[in-house]
Amino acid sequence: MTSAPASGTPAVRREARAKVTGTARYAADHTPRGCAHGWPVRATVARGRVTAIDTAAATALPGVIAVLTHENAPRVHQPDDATLALLQDAEVPHRGWYVALVVAETLHEARAAADAVRIEYDIDEHDVRLTADHPGIYTPEKANGGYPAVRERGDFDAAFAAAAVRVDAACTMTAQHNHPMEPHASTARWEDGRLVVHDSSQGSNAVREALTRLFGLERQQVTVVSDHVGGGFGCKGTPRPHVVLAAMAARHTGRPVKISVPRREMATVVGHRAPMLQRVRLGAGSDGVIGALAHEVITQSSRIKEFVEQAAVPARVMYTSPNSRTVHRLAALDVPTPSWMRAPGETPGMYALESAMDELAVATGVDPVELRLRNEPDAEPDSGRPFSSRNLARCLREGARRFGWQQRDPRPGVRREGNLLVGSGVASAMYPALIVASTASAHADRDGTFLVRTNATDIGTGARTVLAQIAADALGVSLDAVRIDIGSTDLPAAPLAGGSAGTASWGSAVHKACSELAARLAGFAGELPPEGVTVTADTEAETREEPPFARYAFGAHFAEVQADTVTGEVRVRRLLGMYAAGRILNPRTARSQFIGGMTMGLGMALMEGSTMDAAFGDFAECDLASYHVPVCADVPEIEAHWISEDDRHLNPMGSKGIGEIGIVGTAAAIANAVHHAVGVRVRDLPLTPDRLLPRLP
Repeated sequence: MTSAPASGTPAVRREARAKVTGTARYAADHTPRGCAHGWPVRATVARGRVTAIDTAAATALPGVIAVLTHENAPRVHQPDDATLALLQDAEVPHRGWYVALVVAETLHEARAAADAVRIEYDIDEHDVRLTADHPGIYTPEKANGGYPAVRERGDFDAAFAAAAVRVDAACTMTAQHNHPMEPHASTARWEDGRLVVHDSSQGSNAVREALTRLFGLERQQVTVVSDHVGGGFGCKGTPRPHVVLAAMAARHTGRPVKISVPRREMATVVGHRAPMLQRVRLGAGSDGVIGALAHEVITQSSRIKEFVEQAAVPARVMYTSPNSRTVHRLAALDVPTPSWMRAPGETPGMYALESAMDELAVATGVDPVELRLRNEPDAEPDSGRPFSSRNLARCLREGARRFGWQQRDPRPGVRREGNLLVGSGVASAMYPALIVASTASAHADRDGTFLVRTNATDIGTGARTVLAQIAADALGVSLDAVRIDIGSTDLPAAPLAGGSAGTASWGSAVHKACSELAARLAGFAGELPPEGVTVTADTEAETREEPPFARYAFGAHFAEVQADTVTGEVRVRRLLGMYAAGRILNPRTARSQFIGGMTMGLGMALMEGSTMDAAFGDFAECDLASYHVPVCADVPEIEAHWISEDDRHLNPMGSKGIGEIGIVGTAAAIANAVHHAVGVRVRDLPLTPDRLLPRLP
C-alpha cells in the first residue's frame, strides 16, 4: 500500500535533535588521538616577498612541534586555484596571505608560537583601490558561470538617445563578507598513504579533487567528510587554504592536525563579495515600456586569480529590452581574491537594475508594480528561448495584495510620524533553476527499511530531510522507513551545495535510484535476499544537453521602512517576499531559506559593508564587532509566501532552487522604500546614517 506523499509536507529536520543537543559533529569537533593544532602566520605587508624568517623563538616555546615555511614545507603540485599554492615560494600577493604555519600540542601554544615568528620582507608598492578610471581596468572574456562578459543586441546608443524618458543611474557597493556562523575548519590525518579530512565545506568532492591534485594522489586515496556544516553562503563552496595547510602539516609531522580559521582572518582568506561600481541606463517611452537598457559593471579581483561576478547578467533576463548592452570590466589589484557569496551576480546586479527601475517609475509617473508588469518579456530577451515558467507577474500582483500596496500614496516624503518618515518599496527577484549531474544509491533491507546514499552536503538548509521526502515518495513508503547518508566522498558522487542547485541535482539522482529500486522490488514475489537489494543511478544523460527552455525562479519583494530625520537611521518595519519557485518540497525548510535570504538582503541594504584601508592594504571591518549583520531586533515582521507552480520542464520533483532568491531583490526594495520615505535617492550601499543624514531635507 502506497503511503501518503511526504513531499510538500513540513517535515521536521532530521538532524534537529542532534544539533540542539550538541551531538552533531562539525569539522572542528573531530579530534583524533594525538591530534596537534595549527595556527597560520599572516603576511603583514600588502605586497612583496619574504626575505628572512626567524623561527628560533617560536620553536623554543613549550608544545611546539614544527614551524612550516616556504623553506621547509612539503612540495605540492601546481593547483588549479592559485589561492591554494601555499608555502611554495616567498611571494606575498596581498596582506593576510599565509606565509608560515605553527603546529603545536594545543591551540594556545600554537597561537603563542605564531606570534613569536619573525619575518622580514622586501616590500613593493601596492594598489588596492577600485576606481572607475583605474588604468588597469580591462574587459575579461568571460564572467563567472561561463557567461560572456559583453553582450549587445540592437543599437543601444541610438535607442537611448531617442527615448522619451531616460534614466542614468550609477551606484556603488563596498565589499561584503559571508561570515557563516561556523568559521572554516579542517582536521586532517594520513593513514597508510591515505588522507582523511574532516572539512567545513559546501562540497567535499571539490575538496578531494583539489587535494588529490596537490599531493599527487588517486581519488581512492583521499576521503573528505563534511557531515555537518554551519552555513557557508558561498565562501565554503571551494577549497580554502586551511584544508591544504592541515593536510600539509599532517604529512610533515606524521600526526593529525586541526586548523580552525579565526573569524578575524576570514575576510582575507575565504573570499568575499568584491566592491562594485555599476551604471544602469534605461530608455523608455512615456508609458514606461523599455526600449533601451544598458548595465555596465566594474569590479575587482586579485592579481593571482581572475574572479568576475556576473552582475550584469540579470539585465539580460528580466525585462523587455530590444536594444541592450551588458558589460563586465575588471581591475586586478593587490587584494584578496573575491569569491562566491549568496546569489553571486544576481544580488548586486539586481540591486542596481531594480533601483533604476524605481527611478524609471518615478520619471514616468507609472506605479512601480505596474511598470514591471508592462515590461514583461514573452521569452528570455538574451537567448529568445521560451521560459519553462515565468510567474513574476503573479508574484507582483499577489505580493502587492498581501502587502497592501494599493493603499500606498505614491508621493515621496509625505508620510510622517513625528521625526520619522515612512515609505514603502518594491523590487523583483530572479535566480536560475540549475541542475548538475549527480549519483545516488538506494538500498532495501529485509526489514522494510531503506538506505539512500549520496554525497550531498547539508549546510543548514535541511537537505537530509528533503532528500528523505523525495526518496519516500519514489519508493511509495513512509518517511520513517527511509534513512539518509550524506556528506562524504566515500558515498556516490554529487555536486556541492551551491547555486541553489543542490536539491534539484541530488534529488533527481535520489528519485531515479529509488524509482528503479521500487520497480525492481515489484518483481520480488517473496522475501528479499539477506544482503538486500541496491540500485545505483546517475543523471549524466539527463543533464548533458542544454535545455530548450529558460529556467528561473522569480519573486517580488516589498518593504516598509522608517527613516529618522534626526539621526538618519533607517529601520525596516516589515518585509514581504512572494515567490514562484516550482513545487515547494518542504514548507518548513523553504520558509527558513526565504526569510534567511531576505534578512541577509536587509543587512546588505542597511549595515553590511567592508572598506579597504588604502595605506594598510587590508579590510578595516574584519569581525562581527565591526562588520554588522542583522539581528532579530532588526527584523520586526518578515513574511515569505509562494504561489503554486507546476513546471514540467525542470526535474522529477518539479522544484526550483530557493536558497538564494530571497536575498536577490530585498536590498533594492528597501532602498526604494527609503527613497519613497524621504524623497531623496541614495544609491550607494549600505544606507548608513552618515550617508543618508546629510541628504535629508
